[in-house]
Formats: sequence, structure tokens, C-alpha cells
Amino acid sequence: MRTLPSARRVLLFWLLVAGAGLLGGASPLACRATSPRPHPEVSPSAGKAGVTHRSFKPTAARNWRGASKQQLDCTIWYPASPEAHEAAQQIGPPQHPLFLMGEAAPDAAFEPGGGQRPLILLSHGTGGSAAQMAWLGTALARAGMIAVAVDHPGNNASDHYTPEGFLLWWERATDLSEVLDGMLADTEFAPHIDRKLIGAAGFSLGGYTVLELAGAQTDLSAMVEHCHEQPQDTACRVPEMKDLPPGATLLQTVRKTSGESLARSGDSFADPRIRAVFAIAPALGYTLTDDSLRQIRLPVEIVVGAADPIAGPAENADRLRALIHGARETVLPGGVAHYTFLDLCTETGKQELPVYCVDNPGVDRNAIHQQVSLEAIGFFQKTLRWR
Repeated sequence: MRTLPSARRVLLFWLLVAGAGLLGGASPLACRATSPRPHPEVSPSAGKAGVTHRSFKPTAARNWRGASKQQLDCTIWYPASPEAHEAAQQIGPPQHPLFLMGEAAPDAAFEPGGGQRPLILLSHGTGGSAAQMAWLGTALARAGMIAVAVDHPGNNASDHYTPEGFLLWWERATDLSEVLDGMLADTEFAPHIDRKLIGAAGFSLGGYTVLELAGAQTDLSAMVEHCHEQPQDTACRVPEMKDLPPGATLLQTVRKTSGESLARSGDSFADPRIRAVFAIAPALGYTLTDDSLRQIRLPVEIVVGAADPIAGPAENADRLRALIHGARETVLPGGVAHYTFLDLCTETGKQELPVYCVDNPGVDRNAIHQQVSLEAIGFFQKTLRWR
């Protein structure tokens, strides 16, 4: 068991992270596989997906991580009426988009019938956005579920990045809990949501975030040790932080604005309303304490690429699967890497954003998305006992 960091170790953490950057014994029931294994009862859905947006404004005091907008901006995908007209979803300039998000029907009527449905909360990776979860959110909607992704304050590509947005990563769980509050109070969506069927899925730092909702707790000293021993590790120097101020400025800002958040970094952010968690290439898995992981009793499924250089299986997914009771892990073979789990890229995207858009030879990003979506749909259908 790791001990929570002392004040001295926490200060060392800030000095190290501000200068270097920050990412994004086995249980007998744990299961590891090396290729996707869709749940046998799942079949592709021919339903249509609707898409809309919400901005939730929690009234309780909270840490906004220096964000310019004190609201939780969300994208929602949901089962749409068969008569709905779907259109292409894109990220980037209309004439030269960078990412393709599949098709969905903007503000379409909700699919009639079907009763109340599961709600799945989605969390993007560090520096990403709700829109980068479209490939999964759309698939969940076509399967009859409601999916809502949030732009995490200070850490999303739709707004300005902030030091706090990158460094106070444990605060992300509060975003999802308050988005859940907002969805359950929304007059349009609440009647369609079964409050007993709430799940969460996330990519990269979003995978860490949804594990927080399941009860995982953070030990900052693990990050200190990791980046001290492996300072050149991609996890300690993530590309998304390149435009932030120098390390000394980051440290000064965070110490002034977020002492209270820093003090509660090791607290539990578990949300008892969450019934199942699906983590895709979860990052910072080594910062989650052994004891808190062993105490998780929710169904947990993990998917990771074998060639992931940022959240490699050995110290992230493998460790999580070994410590979480009954967890199931799929390691996608070949050249599947970290950013394979972002939306599809256009040719413009591949030219302008090669780090995020150019996959290893032989990797079909669209096929991987379809496989993982099918796995997620089956997981939530089974664990939430829906359909």
C-alpha cells in the first residue's frame, strides 16, 4: 500500500510536473485477452443517432480550474426517430475539417417507444474535447442508449488550456457527477433515463476519470516517483501541454489558486449512481492506490492498444486489471496505439496533426472503433442488465 504524499513530496510533485509536463497479485476473476471479444449477445444496431448540446451550470462551489467559462458544456448523442435526417459531424473548418465524427441528426426527435434507457457518461483525454468521443457516443446512441460527453474545464480543445486544467486531474470526476445531476434534471432527457442504469466510459485521462467514479483514489507520490525515474517518458511530457507557460509560472499559478484542491487530491470521488465503467487506454493508472482499486466492486472493462507509448498496458491497464476484482481487459494487438482512439482524421488532419492522426502501418482506425464500440455496447447491456 502506498502512503499519501507528505507536504514535502507534494511540493516535489509540483516542481517536477510544472517543469516536465503531465499526461494525459491478480484477482482470480480478472481476465486478460489479446484481441477484441464482443459479448456474444450483441449485434450491430441499425438505429439512428441524434445529437444535441447542453451547458450545465452547477450552483455549488467548485473548482473551475481557471476556465474562462464556468459551465459544463456537453454533447449528447441519443436514439433518434427513424425519420431523422443524419448529417456529417466534423471538427475543424467546414471546408477543411481535421476530424470526422460520423453522422448524427442535429436536435432530432427522440426515438418513440423503447421505455427508459441507460445513460452513459463520457470523458475525453487530456487536452481533448467532448467531440472526440463522438465515435463511441454515436455507436451507443444507435444501440438505444443515451451518451453525454463533457468538455472538462481548463483541459479541453474547445476553450483555452489552463495550468489547473492539466494539473488538477482528480477534479474531472466532479465534472461527470454534476453532468449526471444536470441530465437527471433536464426536462427533455430525464423522462427517457433509467436512473438505475448509469454507466461511464472514458479515454486516456478520461479512463482514469471514470475509474475515480468507481472509487479509485490518487496517490500523487506515484507520479513523482515515475517521472523522477523516467523523465523522458511520454506520460511525463505530453504533447498537449506545449503551449502552456513555463514551469515556474505553472507552479506559481496552481499553488495560489488551488491549495484546497491539492489537499484533497487523495480523496474519494466515487459516485454511487455509477453501475459500470468502461476504460479505454486509461492513463495515470499507476497513480491509483492499490487499496482503493481492490475495493472496487463495480463491473470494470479495460481496452488498450499493445503499442500504446503513453498509457502502456504494463503499468496501466495490466495493473488495473490485476487489482480490480473481476476486471476484464482486452489488449488490441499489432500497432494499435494511444491516439488510435481519437475520431477519424481527414487527409488535412493527417498532414497538420500527424501525432494524433497518423496510425502505425496496418492499423485501420475505423475498424478499431467499430470493434471497441461493439465491446462497449455489449458490456453495458450485460452489466446494466438492459436488453
